[in-house]
Amino acid sequence: MKKIEAYIRHEAFEAIRKELLERGFPSLSIAEYKGSGRQKGITEHYRGSELTIHLRPKLKLEIVVESKDVDVVVETILKHARTGRIGDGKIFVLPVERAIRIRTGEEGEAVLQAHPAEEIPAGA
Repeated sequence: MKKIEAYIRHEAFEAIRKELLERGFPSLSIAEYKGSGRQKGITEHYRGSELTIHLRPKLKLEIVVESKDVDVVVETILKHARTGRIGDGKIFVLPVERAIRIRTGEEGEAVLQAHPAEEIPAGA
């Protein structure tokens, strides 16, 4: 199993979420983050003062998948998040040693819920 962590622009998220759902990967987590990188700061003017904002807003997307599915998920993220400009973000792929579903005690890849899109209940 692998955990994919992607730091992306906010505007890329909905297209990524929709395609991952269509491909059978409904389970993911997101969080709002701020960070800096090659993009550097942006200078704004506020009430006559110059203000440099060094931390840019990003979304952190986390998804755990079977090792065989990593390329599909990474390609989906790249397809929708890549604009070719500085600040598109980063993707990290990390090993996952163990996964446990708290409700049932199931372990391993059975807890990942990857399944054909037609099996996803309406309103999921």
